[in-house]
Amino acid sequence: MRPVWLSGIAALALFAGIAWYLAPLEPNVLALQLSFSPRAFATVVHAWSPEQLARFRWHLLPDFALLGCYGAFGYLLVSRSGLFTHFRPALRRAALWSLPLAAAFDAAENVLAWCFPTSRRAPVPRSSGCCC
Repeated sequence: MRPVWLSGIAALALFAGIAWYLAPLEPNVLALQLSFSPRAFATVVHAWSPEQLARFRWHLLPDFALLGCYGAFGYLLVSRSGLFTHFRPALRRAALWSLPLAAAFDAAENVLAWCFPTSRRAPVPRSSGCCC
């Protein structure tokens, strides 16, 4: 059970540290997380100063460590604890891979966030009436 505890505590510590590091961003990073269109994304990014934008981009490095920790925590919790032993095998397999899969999607999101054009000189795209 030690790896379960260590990965969980590491994930919690990284999450708290990242939340503290990103707290000065206005609009906050949750506004960016909930931007479901290029226009919404650009609106948030354009509201940030160059320093805030740099702060956001540099948080992605420790965020990779966070997603590794929470992915490992989910896998280890299901595979090494007794919490899921009474689940049907298919449900247990789904639980086993749910947080590692979420971590993989989070990694893809981080790569996209790093690669998206975030220049403050780039224009905010016009709304095309589409959700993406």
